[in-house]
Amino acid sequence: MDDGFMRVKNGGEMDDKFMRIENGGEMDDGFMRIEKPLSEAWGVSNFDPVSDENPDSDNGIGSSSPAEFLAGKGYFDNMRLDASRVLEILQQDCPGFSTKAALDELQIRVSGGLVREVLLEILKTVNYTNKERCAKLGYKFFMWSGQQENYRHTFKAMWRLVDEMIEQGFPVTARTFQILICTCGEAGLARRAVERFVKSKNFNYRPFKHSYNAILHCLLCLKQYKLVEWVYQQMLLEDYSPDILTYNIVMCTKYRLGKLDQFHRLLEELGTNGFSPDFHTFNILLHLLGKGNKPLAALDLLNHMKEVGFDPSVLHFTTLIDGLSRAGNLDACKYFFDEMIKLGCMPDVVCYTVMITGYIVAGELEMAQGLFEEMTVKGQLPNVFTYNSMIRGLCMAEKFEEARSMLKEMESRGCNPNFLVYNTLVGNLRNAGKLKEAHEVIRHMVDKGQYVHLLSKFKGYRRC
Repeated sequence: MDDGFMRVKNGGEMDDKFMRIENGGEMDDGFMRIEKPLSEAWGVSNFDPVSDENPDSDNGIGSSSPAEFLAGKGYFDNMRLDASRVLEILQQDCPGFSTKAALDELQIRVSGGLVREVLLEILKTVNYTNKERCAKLGYKFFMWSGQQENYRHTFKAMWRLVDEMIEQGFPVTARTFQILICTCGEAGLARRAVERFVKSKNFNYRPFKHSYNAILHCLLCLKQYKLVEWVYQQMLLEDYSPDILTYNIVMCTKYRLGKLDQFHRLLEELGTNGFSPDFHTFNILLHLLGKGNKPLAALDLLNHMKEVGFDPSVLHFTTLIDGLSRAGNLDACKYFFDEMIKLGCMPDVVCYTVMITGYIVAGELEMAQGLFEEMTVKGQLPNVFTYNSMIRGLCMAEKFEEARSMLKEMESRGCNPNFLVYNTLVGNLRNAGKLKEAHEVIRHMVDKGQYVHLLSKFKGYRRC
């Protein structure tokens, strides 16, 4: 590889994220746009003596006394009653209805038996026309139950559900693997899950080349960096050869763990083994150079990309601009923003939002407002994250009425505020001592029926 490519060696550190996703506000890993990973922590449970029991089994009950038998029967009756109440809530799931809040209000005791009962009842109702909705409802309940106090999904119970999925003809995919890794929690259990998926003949790892790549990709998305390293070593021990996707994933991991020397060795090994950087490799390197505030090296790399047949896309420029913005080099951001337009690569809403956010953070509200007006004129409709940045900037400039007007404007344009937008506006109003105005924003949110279950996040607010 020539100097234009290798000048990345002295770049900055790897950030947790690479590019902003239009609808998520998060940053994508530079590999592919996927659903938001399951990232909420799972509560630690106390011992649940019935968590692995089959509610239809009388194993261990037949030898008990009549009183114990009746007590056990009462438990299962109550559990089935709770399951029915849960299913009634799930059937009401629709836009505007907070399923999580409704389940919280039930105040039921979650156990392994209850989880299994609810999921099995959902499975019984699955048909061709409702299978997507059933999957969504089962997923919502599974996630909610795993967050309840004094309960966690056990490894044995989870694998029993996987076995039942296979028996029912449902594909075991990378998404299944993601959920299992999230619920395992402990590193030891996560490794057991990985081992079973690697060996499983029922694991549908397509479109990946082999199960290792599918697993590595999932682990990266879940930020399980130590497990990525471990799986990669197992892959090499099994004589599987890495491809360009493998290298991209492991290099990204090494940067996130701060192991820059190992990153550079992988980068050199990639070329030695006959691979050339691809679209995503260049994306990682540009982010690195941006974060390291190395615009000249980034320019060299962009020129090198064109020399080897890769025309930089809006993603590459956005990634670079985001990194430079985080490094505080707004002049370089503006240069590359203008350069991409000269090359006929028109900025999208994500790119505009990155630029606007950079100006807001730097306290340059007028520059941000200019870009905000420009993007709307050019047909790039602001998204919820663009509006959030603008509202934050207006509040920083103590233009609170304009900030509240912008909230109304985004609603009138059909862009529904998320909780982050409300929280930004309310927090700034409160900090400025404008408690009445803050209360009005919260009341407006409640009147619209939005995020009522998150009212407790606004300290001191009491719903009348």
